Amino acid sequence: MAVTARSRRVKPAGGFELAAWYFMRISGLFLVFLALGHLCIMHLIHNVESINYNFVSDRWTNPRTGYIWRLWDLTMVNLAILHGFNGLRQILEEWINQAKSRVLLRTGIWIFAGALLLLGNYAILMFVKDADYLKNRRDAAADAVTVKAGVERSGSPRTRASVVVFDAQR
Repeated sequence: MAVTARSRRVKPAGGFELAAWYFMRISGLFLVFLALGHLCIMHLIHNVESINYNFVSDRWTNPRTGYIWRLWDLTMVNLAILHGFNGLRQILEEWINQAKSRVLLRTGIWIFAGALLLLGNYAILMFVKDADYLKNRRDAAADAVTVKAGVERSGSPRTRASVVVFDAQR
């Protein structure tokens, strides 16, 4: 079976393409560890139902470890966006033959990637715990729906019982 020159992948000779080639390998390696750590922490160590606004706000605003979690999430978001859009750029470079189309697509890709980077970094770095929101949630849980239900017991008269229902999903 003959190997054609087009199907054989080699390391680029130099310049931007060589830097992008190295970036894809290094960022992919980091992303494997970051994503597996994220999976273990968020889905195996903690119960999925307990991950909500309060969980994230406590984690990011903790005075002892908050900066570590923010750095973890920043690194994961930034590497994932840059890794993914660089891969998309490389694919489009191979498949788009017209120079004008390639320039237009490259520009669109990097504008969209830049917007996602700004949005992700802004959300993580500028996060402030909303104490009013958390207080309102606690108050709503304390004032949970009280259901008055009739409880029948065999041989005893019908009694009224008050049952408090807490909605953890709200």
